[in-house]
Amino acid sequence: MITLFGGGAQFGLPEVSPYVTKTEVQLKMAGLAYAKDFAMPEASPKGQLPFIADNGALIADSTFIRAHIEKTYGHDFDAGLTPVERAQAWAIERMLENHLGWTACPERYLNPANFAKGPARWFDQAPEPIRAKLREDLKAAVTANLNAVGILRHSPAEIVALGERSLAALSLLLGERDHLMADHPVGVDATAFAMLAQILTPFFDTPLRRRAEAHANLVAYVDRMMARYYPEHPWRQAA
Repeated sequence: MITLFGGGAQFGLPEVSPYVTKTEVQLKMAGLAYAKDFAMPEASPKGQLPFIADNGALIADSTFIRAHIEKTYGHDFDAGLTPVERAQAWAIERMLENHLGWTACPERYLNPANFAKGPARWFDQAPEPIRAKLREDLKAAVTANLNAVGILRHSPAEIVALGERSLAALSLLLGERDHLMADHPVGVDATAFAMLAQILTPFFDTPLRRRAEAHANLVAYVDRMMARYYPEHPWRQAA
């Protein structure tokens, strides 16, 4: 059986990492049995979550896990899509993971109130003398990453504007359909759902969440996907 390693349910979400959520939804899409276990990113071959264990092999990174599932189990996540639609799905996924996701990070990690109620709690069980340092180290690492990708070189208002542009583009692409590319969920739907749920969770109050809530079709999309893949989760009741 496949074992998926993630961070677990936190912040009003069934899984704290959008990349783990993406992989978990794709495992559900493929109808594959799996177990789920907690792991720290350092345990991963690539130093990040998710990773899976499958028949003695460790596969890390959600994109390569998807490729492994397709090759090993013969599941085509983009079944029914034309070559052009497959290319469009890949482009949308890059927008979501390499742009929208980054614009959501500053408010979660660098807003003092959000950090205190969220990521700072990861160190509550650490020895008291080192808790403050661990929290500061996390913020420093996130700041370095956000600077490296260029997001933190913009003002807070500019970051929100960039995120809103991706949200607006996604809203237009979805339109009145239930799913992004077909009459059924395909691979990119797992990514879109994961990224949007991270933004829309009521646990954090952020300007980008309010921008996302203004797109009724995106809110309804996340609600549908949550009901389909995490029916047991009390979504949007975690403020």
